[in-house]
Amino acid sequence: MKRFTVLATVFALLLFCAETRAATTIKLGVVTKPGSAQNIAAEKFKELIERRSKGDIRVKIFHSASLGNETEILQQVQMNSIQMAIVTGGPFDTFDPMVRVINYPFLFKDYQQVDQVLDGPLGAEILKSLESSGFKGLCFSENGFRNLTNNKRPVRTPDDLKGLKIRVMASAIHKAIWQALGANPTPMPWPIYTELEQGVIDGQENPLWVMVVYKFYEIQKYLTLTRHVYSFHIDVASLKWWNTLDAKTQRMIKDAMYEAAVYQRKDNRSKNAERLKFLKAKGMQVVEDPDIDAFRAKVAKLRHMDVYKAPRVQSLLTRVMEATK
Repeated sequence: MKRFTVLATVFALLLFCAETRAATTIKLGVVTKPGSAQNIAAEKFKELIERRSKGDIRVKIFHSASLGNETEILQQVQMNSIQMAIVTGGPFDTFDPMVRVINYPFLFKDYQQVDQVLDGPLGAEILKSLESSGFKGLCFSENGFRNLTNNKRPVRTPDDLKGLKIRVMASAIHKAIWQALGANPTPMPWPIYTELEQGVIDGQENPLWVMVVYKFYEIQKYLTLTRHVYSFHIDVASLKWWNTLDAKTQRMIKDAMYEAAVYQRKDNRSKNAERLKFLKAKGMQVVEDPDIDAFRAKVAKLRHMDVYKAPRVQSLLTRVMEATK
């Protein structure tokens, strides 16, 4: 009887340990709905890490702003209420000014330059800087190049923007860009379909996938391919949580997130031609060749604005501009 009791106790302990290990769950927050760019990266990461950990690590994705807007999601990451998030670059403005460098207008010519910078030492410098705000920067996935839509008139030059109320992210640099271009920028959390439909705002600026997934073609008549900002996501973890992990687990998570990000970038870029064709078929009037030189001229002085005045931020901006000439 005594032997049976000992065996039962050992079995119970083994079962408890197995259940505890299997119950390890990463809570990952995104503001967008399934099918969106953030979600594609999140779902790929979930697939990879669950397979590579042999089920020891599970990922629960909180999507569709179920945890709040992107700033609120980042605050929860800081506190370790959730362990990871995939968040657009703009909302990081209020946490770390170094991130603003990548939001600089007309910085990148193409995706090759994007990858050279963000996957290289300059991108690593930004990710490392986030640690001072309580984030472990893992890598960059993407929204893509941002373009303008509105429901008032075709936009070919900055003069056509006068008086247009354009929704922007809660970002100092994004607000400054549209002020410099002559529009009326209106910071507003996501989603914004109702505000566009009701005319609270005249337009918005986002990559093409957003216009398709969120059906903006139903309520926005004009699209201008400005490609004014390369919009990136930063894939982050809570530094508090990260520091509790062993080196092997850290490497497995980081590698899986980077692989998911590369997968998502490739997927996003491969679909843009079809997205543009789809939006035209839905009746959107597309300005494919706006006067980009005129747009560039309007924002040229932003390099000297207050959001870039910190010496380390100005230094990084100078080096990124040099790398993307």
